[in-house]
Amino acid sequence: MGLVAGAVLCLMAGGVSAANGVGIERSVYVERSQQGTRALEPATTLRKGDKVVLVLAWRAAAARGFTLESAVPRSLAFQRAGNEEVEVSIDQGRNWGQLEDLRIGSRLASAEDVTHLRLRVPPSAPAGRITYSAIVR
Repeated sequence: MGLVAGAVLCLMAGGVSAANGVGIERSVYVERSQQGTRALEPATTLRKGDKVVLVLAWRAAAARGFTLESAVPRSLAFQRAGNEEVEVSIDQGRNWGQLEDLRIGSRLASAEDVTHLRLRVPPSAPAGRITYSAIVR
């Protein structure tokens, strides 16, 4: 399972890169509970059932808009995004929207169906971050 943390980092971001003037920093934290206190610590190893928080931070070389996309690694079950403006996909990035508006056949999609996240970053936000929580499958 120790390799899961490395795989999670490698798969997290797509859609923009340093080549187009946008730098992305990726981080994964695991939630640990000790003596009734919850804390986040950098993930070095992950186990099935661990709660994790993934962070994608960006800094653009120039003030311009762009779209930041991130695949949710298959080893993780998405829980929720830390920003209401984040759109999700349940079909590998073909269709996007808010989770409550997406359907798989006749049923409403659930958080565990999410395969990708997307945020449209306006020119007024040349730096920022998005976070989302997930559980290791």
